[in-house]
Amino acid sequence: MKKKMAAMLLALTMTAVSISGCGSKVATDTKKEEQKENPVDVNITALKGPTAMGMVQFMDEAEQGKLTDENYQFSIAASADEVSPKLVQGETDIAAVPANLASVLYNKTEGKVQVLAVNTLGVLYIVENGDSVQSVADLKGKTIYASGKGSTPEYALDYILSANGIDPEKDVTIEWKSEHSECVAAISSTVNGIAMLPQPFVTTAQTKNPAIRTALDLTEEWEKVQSGEGTKSSMITGVVVARTEFVKEHPQAVEDFLDHYEDSVEYVNENTKDAAQLVGKYDIVTAEIAEKALPECNIVYIDGEDMKEQLSGYLEVLKNQNPQAVGGAVPGDDFYYIEK
Repeated sequence: MKKKMAAMLLALTMTAVSISGCGSKVATDTKKEEQKENPVDVNITALKGPTAMGMVQFMDEAEQGKLTDENYQFSIAASADEVSPKLVQGETDIAAVPANLASVLYNKTEGKVQVLAVNTLGVLYIVENGDSVQSVADLKGKTIYASGKGSTPEYALDYILSANGIDPEKDVTIEWKSEHSECVAAISSTVNGIAMLPQPFVTTAQTKNPAIRTALDLTEEWEKVQSGEGTKSSMITGVVVARTEFVKEHPQAVEDFLDHYEDSVEYVNENTKDAAQLVGKYDIVTAEIAEKALPECNIVYIDGEDMKEQLSGYLEVLKNQNPQAVGGAVPGDDFYYIEK
């Protein structure tokens, strides 16, 4: 009799758990249905380069009306200077920005910006219209055209030069341009000209002038410097950030965005030819250049604890070199968006 009673109690308990679980699932599904009926407007800004290239499938599906969970609006900016005020003023909700700029904005706004994911690893190269640069040491006494002053490119270059015994202020002349395209124009028209360029602009320069060669991969040079460090870090070029207020008010919209973005990055990395056509469609670079450049763009999707570990290590390196590179201090844990 006791065994029968125990069996009955167990059955009732399992039924209750099952009903409770179903109720929870129904509640969750109902909530999602309500959110679908009331999609959120999500304004997204990407930079003209790898960060925008990783979003092209996402952009295309949103434009075709295939995505109905939220109302996605995309814009592409030529430089990071266009993005910062839009984030601060609330004109854009989510943006792809240089890694160090995310930290600067966090500090400047007292935590009103959070980083969602790393989207681009090292994409910086030294290229030249000649054959004089075989090592970092060969840059001494040279003029380098570059874009990205005050963001990742400047601090990465300074770090690598300094680590190789070259004073960025005294031993080289860096001519800063407002856009990468200006660097391409400068090097194309200058005999023995040298420039620091990210992909896909390296490929753009080489397409315009086949004499332009890739002299140094700054990611490799970073790794050489880091080889002697106890705690190693990788070069991180770009991240995706969001306004903290937006994250708090629309957590499901943030998750929806990240799901689509991760899918888009995977598509771009696995379907180079088709992705290149979309890159051309959105006038980031031509499809021909994109097809050649995409494999070299280091487009990634890294979120959660992995993102936090890699990005915090990178920012620590920049802070040790120049605290202003990260806005004075490496951000605290609340800077990193970790899905709960």
